[in-house]
Amino acid sequence: MDAPVIATADDAAKLLRPRFDALAGERIVVLHLGADRGLLGTSEYPGSIDQADLPLRAIIGAALERDARGMIVAHNHPSGAARPSEEDVAATALLVRIAKALDIRVYDHLIFAGDSWASFRGLGLL
Repeated sequence: MDAPVIATADDAAKLLRPRFDALAGERIVVLHLGADRGLLGTSEYPGSIDQADLPLRAIIGAALERDARGMIVAHNHPSGAARPSEEDVAATALLVRIAKALDIRVYDHLIFAGDSWASFRGLGLL
């Protein structure tokens, strides 16, 4: 079976939504993508009840292990607001800079909250 191709934020959201339903705490999930945006694998990192710091070394390490050419990062806000915090924006900007230096593209960062979700790219933050 061929790996799914993640061409849009909607594609990613459909794939990722079940991983965030009914979670009490925050979680980070990364989709690792090939040059054709085909899914190579996923990585998952736990957060706390109200915070999930991007584990930059682990995310980059997992991307390099899979020879990923791109990634989509996602995390949830159990509080119910699908708006990126200042910390989310700063951490994503740092991840983008590190990944770019290694020829890995961060296509998007999605935030899930309840029934809604937001895309950094859609918000003009990437």
